[in-house]
Amino acid sequence: MAPVVSPRRGHSTSGPVRRRLVGAAALTSLALALGACGGLASGGDAPAAGGSDKPAAVGLASLDIIVPADPGGGWDQTGRALQKELQGTGLAKTVNVTNVGGAGGTNGLASLANVTDPDTLMVTGLVMVGAVETNKSQARIEDTTPIARLTEEPLVIVVPAGSKYQTLEELVDDIVANGKSVTVTGGSAGGADHILAGMLLKQAGVPSEKIVDTLNYIAYSGGGESLAALLGNKVSAGISGVGEYVEQVNAGTVRALAVTSPEKIEALPDVPTLHDAGYGFDLTNWRGVLAPADISDEERAALEAVLTELHASDEWQATLTEKGWADAFLTGADFDDYLQQNIVDIQTVLQDIGLVS
Repeated sequence: MAPVVSPRRGHSTSGPVRRRLVGAAALTSLALALGACGGLASGGDAPAAGGSDKPAAVGLASLDIIVPADPGGGWDQTGRALQKELQGTGLAKTVNVTNVGGAGGTNGLASLANVTDPDTLMVTGLVMVGAVETNKSQARIEDTTPIARLTEEPLVIVVPAGSKYQTLEELVDDIVANGKSVTVTGGSAGGADHILAGMLLKQAGVPSEKIVDTLNYIAYSGGGESLAALLGNKVSAGISGVGEYVEQVNAGTVRALAVTSPEKIEALPDVPTLHDAGYGFDLTNWRGVLAPADISDEERAALEAVLTELHASDEWQATLTEKGWADAFLTGADFDDYLQQNIVDIQTVLQDIGLVS
């Protein structure tokens, strides 16, 4: 773990994120790991998670989930998985999902700022932490109530099946040599995909102040759009979570050059890691959920209890396996601490690779 760095001047580490927001800022060893209940029913009709006949200790009459991205990407997959499994386990009778895409999730974050209903969750993650900085968003994660970290997932760098690039080094060297004529697509500006592209150029010797002028990064707010650009040979390469590209890799329509996990992964066992490819860092993308700022401690505890039961269910564990998501469950003070530090560390990384000043 890299040393803890001080918060950026002008941003408090107190507020609705009550116990502090974490990753690792060192470029040589970076492992960024990756609701509120007026309808709460205690000991009610909902069956226990995991299919038991025993009544659940907690349950919701209804829940709204904001997905701060267009359909098709990792956040959307997370929101839809929550909807399916919360309803399937009986931990929530009705779950409604609304997509509010754009600006790296900060449009959704601004939408959450206007929500007063405590029965609301918004999907969040590393992408939003970076986008808040690169978009200079007035709505900030510090102004919400953290509920749970759910998963983390490595990224994968892919190229179209007919691409000339056979290795990650060939791709990076071509970007260094030819700059913006080589196009890289991924999620929103300042997110994990963008950070990874910048870090690769940094390790290839591009000075921080030159990365923005060298990298032609085409950002999309949904994974479906970036995949379409790849399949249409409109871009040179793409970066996204493994879960978003794994089917296309296995189908042979795109070719994976590297994954960003410390070790090779079961979903793509033949794909080298960044370390295998000669780059001395790892990068994982975490995802979780936030609630509105002004919910009570009791409402926060109720949402945490529902997600804790979901996490323990066979249904959710099966979803993790199916999607290839690593279990990274965290709630309460531990999640607050993680999130506060992650914000601080991402500010440092974005400055180090020239994406913010």
